[in-house]
Amino acid sequence: MFEKVLIANRGEIALRIQRACREMGIKTVAVHSEADRETKYVKLADESVCIGPAPSSQSYLNIPAVISAAEVTDAEAIHPGYGFLSENADFAERVEQSGFVFIGPRADTIRLMGDKISAKDAMKKAGVPCVPGSEGALPEDSEEVMRFARDIGYPVIIKAAGGGGGRGMRVVHTEAALIASVNMTKAEAQAAFGNPVVYMEKYLEMPRHIEIQVLADQHGNAVFLGERDCSMQRRHQKIIEEAPAPGLSTRLRDKVGARCAEACRKIGYRGAGTFEFLYENNEFYFIEMNTRLQVEHPVTEMITGIDLVQQQIRVAAGEKLKFRQRDIQFRGHAVECRLNAEDPYTFVPSPGRITTFHMPGGPGVRVDTHAYQNYTVPSYYDSMIGKLITYGDTREQAIARMRIALSEMVVEGIKTNIPLHVDLMADAAFHQGGTNIHYLENKLGITIK
Repeated sequence: MFEKVLIANRGEIALRIQRACREMGIKTVAVHSEADRETKYVKLADESVCIGPAPSSQSYLNIPAVISAAEVTDAEAIHPGYGFLSENADFAERVEQSGFVFIGPRADTIRLMGDKISAKDAMKKAGVPCVPGSEGALPEDSEEVMRFARDIGYPVIIKAAGGGGGRGMRVVHTEAALIASVNMTKAEAQAAFGNPVVYMEKYLEMPRHIEIQVLADQHGNAVFLGERDCSMQRRHQKIIEEAPAPGLSTRLRDKVGARCAEACRKIGYRGAGTFEFLYENNEFYFIEMNTRLQVEHPVTEMITGIDLVQQQIRVAAGEKLKFRQRDIQFRGHAVECRLNAEDPYTFVPSPGRITTFHMPGGPGVRVDTHAYQNYTVPSYYDSMIGKLITYGDTREQAIARMRIALSEMVVEGIKTNIPLHVDLMADAAFHQGGTNIHYLENKLGITIK
């Protein structure tokens, strides 16, 4: 096992990884920007290194600075968390070349799954169900592109091969708008990702967003840890996540989960990962794989009792998984609300100093946050300041506990999205379960592009 791990991230996930390491007796190194110098997780780390100014491009995305910090502190491994460099294959490669262990998949695996076309091809070969679409990149010939769309059937969606985070997508409803939409998406993909390649898929009208959590070691063992429903989202950004997914049969979950685990074995996957699907009419359609820890990993931890961060570390250290698929039991229900420093209905970020900060407690309540009273939320990074997770024997109990927990929360000095969560916990459609990915946008009157 490692003696010292460098955490190449910030915020609540840096604190989450730090706690997992401390429980395992592993020393931690916190890297931070000048803006995060006084944060809680920096103070709690065994060592800390400032790696640059506030802008992430000069600090958390600065690969040489991160690796230099590992060198000067004699760290053995680097955990990337999520976001920033977590799915950067070049970073993973540089980490390994520099003599450190990357706590995540191998660089070639990240590249394979990071390109949406190669990922989809790999999943088809592994028997994972995919959305009907073009076989690879769209050609330059306009007539051929239009033929693809007619064969698939409108509406279609044009996607950037190197895209992610909800960017590089355009829905097309008519043939008249097709070629212009393809060209615009190519231009956006080149500007955003440095890769103009796009592909086409059937656009599902009212799907849910359901994802499968997997764990795999480097000895050929792989398991799935159930599913999460992440359909409550706006502009492709998740707001509420829960596990298990309401209304999904155990038989279907086990069938798709087994295929995901088998896909991990076939591509030689190592570590934690998530297969993301659109789900409509009792059918799963693969859209992408996240080769990292997810923001919403706590709901899976709550229903399985498995610490995903510690498992990531153990696998990276070369250990075999200590459990098989038959050992994994799913118990109860968990719900997670993302806590963002933003206007609850316009989503405009609200950085600034938190003047009052009180978190809830009680049975089945978990709070993952790096914030505290007098903490100043910086304007340079994502607006998420924490996550509120509740667990119950049933979905109804988990929601009831979330409603109570939200009523106990006090965050003053900045705006947060707590009022939106309070509203959604009382929403009849959410209580019923199974809302589609457009539900929240329709509820808030947001125009869907």
